[in-house]
This record gives sequence, C-alpha cells and structure tokens, in this order.
Amino acid sequence: MSNDDVTDELNRIRASIDNIDAALVHLLAERFKHTQRVGRLKATHDLPPSDPAREGRQIERLRGLAVEADLDPTFAEKFLTFIIDEVIRHHEAARQ
Repeated sequence: MSNDDVTDELNRIRASIDNIDAALVHLLAERFKHTQRVGRLKATHDLPPSDPAREGRQIERLRGLAVEADLDPTFAEKFLTFIIDEVIRHHEAARQ
C-alpha cells in the first residue's frame, strides 16, 4: 500500500469510529433520560438511590453480553460501574 492508500484507509476507519462515538453519546443520553425518571420516582417515594441487587444483576448481564460480543468482560464491567456510579450520584441529587 502506498502512503496515500494507508492515509485514505485510516481516514475511513476513523470516520467509522467517529460515527460510533456519536451513536454512543446519543445512546448514553437516552439512557440517562430514563435513569433520571427512575431517580425522580425513587425520590418521590423515598426509595434508596442505589439498588445493589439490581446493579449486580446488570453487571453480570453486561459481562455475559460482552463475552458474546468478544469484548473484554472486565472492561464492560468497569464501563457499567462508571455509569452506575453516575446514575446513583444523579439519584442522590434528586433527593435533595
């Protein structure tokens, strides 16, 4: 491959990555709209911001999906844990 061909291929791959990143941001925004609704409902009914049993089930579910998708399940768990932590922070804020 010539340098121009390599550059063109890199640009095509990077454009795909950019599209996926945009989709991820939109999906996360949609997810947080729903978790904010959950947070308001929990606050209204004086439910705790965290649900460790559900969180555990979700982590196991996501780890399984990661294995099926040939993605490192440890990475998937770290990613979901980061999201869960942010959701709990939002739920705690909704109680105030």
